Amino acid sequence: MPMNQLDQLRKMTVVVSDSSDFDIIKSYNPIDATTNPTLVFQAAQKTEYRSLIERAIAESTRGTTSEHRRALLIDTLFVLFGVELLKIIPGRVSTEVEASLSFDTKGSIERAVQIVSLYEQHGIPRERVLIKLASTIEGIRAAEVLEMVGIHCNMTLIFSLVQAAACAEAKVTLVSPFVGRILDWFKKNNPSLSYTAANDPGVLVVKRIYQYLKKFGSKTAIMGASFRNKNEVLALAGCDLLTVSPKFLDELSQSTETVERQLSKEMEMPSDLMKIATSEPHFRFLLNEDQMASEKLSEGIRLFTEDTRKLVAYVSCEFGWSA
Repeated sequence: MPMNQLDQLRKMTVVVSDSSDFDIIKSYNPIDATTNPTLVFQAAQKTEYRSLIERAIAESTRGTTSEHRRALLIDTLFVLFGVELLKIIPGRVSTEVEASLSFDTKGSIERAVQIVSLYEQHGIPRERVLIKLASTIEGIRAAEVLEMVGIHCNMTLIFSLVQAAACAEAKVTLVSPFVGRILDWFKKNNPSLSYTAANDPGVLVVKRIYQYLKKFGSKTAIMGASFRNKNEVLALAGCDLLTVSPKFLDELSQSTETVERQLSKEMEMPSDLMKIATSEPHFRFLLNEDQMASEKLSEGIRLFTEDTRKLVAYVSCEFGWSA
């Protein structure tokens, strides 16, 4: 019987489930799983997860101030979802530091330590947890410190090579470039153009990041994320990791067409790839020069922050929680 595309892809790439729905994750047997405020907010509204919210509310009462209680509610809820995910998957779960701290290095470090401590209280070693931080210069500096003490980081909201290069210099564990959001920007700003997997701007950014990190010997892994169609996923076959939504996991599992490897450490790297200076002034300048990356990073932080607010409002309204 021919092998389906999902199983073919798994032979060259670690497939991560982009969902917080436990039943869906069980269906596809991914190695790792990832969460974000949007996914947790969607899952929290399902009746089968009410007990997790109630446990997070109880945990939040340990807080000594209203701000501390709010932080404990959010982090505990994310961790409880992560703990349940880790009962299903053999690998790691990514858990997000609140996006409102994206420009606060000290605050990000403190919340990351709190998240890891909560996991350890549930018997989960830090080796099975990836802390997600927005790839601002402040987030990258926080990740650099965290990696030094054995807290591994998944840098999210990456839209440009300079962000990935700075993360690699900071020796972070994983970078997550957002393929589909890059495509969204180009479609919006170039409505007359059509895009295929071959010229998809998001795919091209991830390929460039992959080539750069492999060319300069970085140990930082690359995980393509935020896909808009199955072809984007297949165009990055061979990438270290790909986090894929249930919709596209299903489409891949239903097809037996051949999957060709697109990325490999042994591939010839472009000669024009030069080492990028990643000092803070240079980082800020290059990011500012990239209109798409600047706008999508800012938008992504706003959206994740808004979904966290929605989550807290939902818990307050439906469960009577108050800080």
